[in-house]
Formats: sequence, structure tokens, C-alpha cells
Amino acid sequence: MLKTVTKALAALTISAAILATPVFAEPIAIKFSHVVAVDTPKGQAAEFFKKRVEELTQGKVKVEVYPNSQLYKDKEEMEALQMGAVQMLAPSLAKFGPLGVKDFEVFDLPYIFNGYDDLHKVTQGPIGQQLLAKLEPKGVKGLAYWDNGFKSLSANTPIKTPADLKGKKLRIQSSKVLEAQMQALLAIPQTLAFSEVYQALQTGVVDGTENPVSNFYTQKMQEVQKHMALTDHGYLGYAVIVNKKFWDELPADIRSQLDIAMKEATDYANQIAKEKNDKDLEAVKASGKTEVTTLTPAEKEAFRAILVPVHDKMADRIGKETIDAVYQAVGFKK
Repeated sequence: MLKTVTKALAALTISAAILATPVFAEPIAIKFSHVVAVDTPKGQAAEFFKKRVEELTQGKVKVEVYPNSQLYKDKEEMEALQMGAVQMLAPSLAKFGPLGVKDFEVFDLPYIFNGYDDLHKVTQGPIGQQLLAKLEPKGVKGLAYWDNGFKSLSANTPIKTPADLKGKKLRIQSSKVLEAQMQALLAIPQTLAFSEVYQALQTGVVDGTENPVSNFYTQKMQEVQKHMALTDHGYLGYAVIVNKKFWDELPADIRSQLDIAMKEATDYANQIAKEKNDKDLEAVKASGKTEVTTLTPAEKEAFRAILVPVHDKMADRIGKETIDAVYQAVGFKK
């Protein structure tokens, strides 16, 4: 009997000790996947976001950043987010057309923005927020827009007029608007994952491409492209998105801290975007491998005259109301 009582007391003591031991919850993990290099504007902003999240939450949230398509290529990453395999992405705005939200393809329209000031009237205004809200039925929550920059055209032959691109196989993202843009130039659009572009240029699968300079330089395309023209014909930016179910299930205080970190990261991303592109342009020139052509106003106007009609051609796809709203916001004139 005494042995039984002793055993019972010992068991109670152990149970009490277990209950008294503090239980530490595992940190919340956010897998943040993207397809560009760490030293691009998006790559740097993702690292900044990681740092601020972990500081603000005091380690309660850990952000794991996977750059350079380490986890997923362009076409795979959106499905991975919807399935919950990753929690956060920053895809280019062209990626939302295939998701079924074609309004975002307004950002692909050539020459619709005359610089960052025009652009921010949309991304930092009500139109930008209305577009992000259209992602929610797809299980996606839009948090912010991050800039990269305005695109230049490259090839292995000089580019000064639209005719210089006739018959060239030019790499694009998956986008009907970008297809129409290249067809307007009488070029042949070739859809390829970003991670495959360098090899495709090197082997001649494609003749050229369009990129902001930071993407061109960080992917070392100057090694496989002899010419670049600063056409500034289109914009490349990103929307930072999360899996909506994951976001909605986070504790409210954690969401608030992530919102603060995202606002700071967005300010940082947009601040460094132009600086990074300007710096990388000088590096491309200094490499001596790619001849960079700055178009005259008349030469740029020739590209604009060929490309702006793409707006009307794509109006039924994107939505005339969306295009007109952007026109009004930026004061666009054909």
C-alpha cells in the first residue's frame, strides 16, 4: 500500500513539474520565394523585409527567402502559393493574367507610364488597391507593389528603330500583352522562365529580350548580348502576395507587425529601384561587352508610335474601364 502511494505521489510530482515547465511555441515560418538574384531591387527588398520582420516580432516569425528560382520557376510559384507550399511571393505583375485577373496586364501596356511619378499614382492610389482586392477570390492576399524599373531591349545586333527587331526571337514573360507588343514590332515572342533566359541567349534559342537594367546585369546578360537600347518602353514591377488562408489565420498582433515591416520594405524597394538600375547601367557600359544606345527623342517616338496601338488591341482582354482609369490617373495622351 505504501509503495502504491509513493508511486502515485512521484507521478503527481513529475506531472506538476511538466506542467510548470514553460512551453515555447515554434516560430511561425514564412517561405518567401522569388526568381531573381539577391542583389536586384526585389532581392534586396526581400532581405530587408526578412530582417525587419524578425526584429519586430522578436523572433516569433522567421522569414526564409529563396531567390533565383531555388524552389520554383515562374509558372510554378503561383500554384505553390495557392497550395500553401510557400507563404509569400513577389511575382511580376504579368503573372496575374494567367491566374485569371487580367486587369493587372494594364501594367504591361507599352508607354502607359511616363516615369515613376505616373506609375505611383496607380500603385500607391485607389486603382492599385482595387486591383489587389481582385486577387482574394483566388486565395491570394495582395500586400504591396514593389518597383523594379523601365525596360530596355537587347539583341546581338544594333537597335535604333523598330525595324531592327523584325524577325528577331525575343524572350518575354507569359503575357498576351507582351506577345502583342512584340508582334507589333514584327518580332517573334518567345515565352521562357526567367531562370532559362541566359542559356537561351547563349545558345541562340532566342535572339534578345526586354529587361530593366538591374535584371539584365545581375543575370550577366551582358556576356551574351552585344547591344542594348534604352527604350523605356514598358514597366516591370511586382506585387508582394501571401496565401490568404495563412494570412487570415495569423494572430492579429503578428499581422500588424508584418504590415509595418512590409510598409518599410516597400519604401526601401521603391527607393533603391531607380538607384540600382542607374548603377547597373554604368556597370553594363563599363563591362565593354554590351554597346548601350540612348535613343534620341525622335527614335523613341518611333517606338511609341508602333507600340501604343497595342492598348486598343488589348482593351477587351484587360478591360477598357481599367485602362481608362489608369489613363485618367496619369493624364495619358495617345
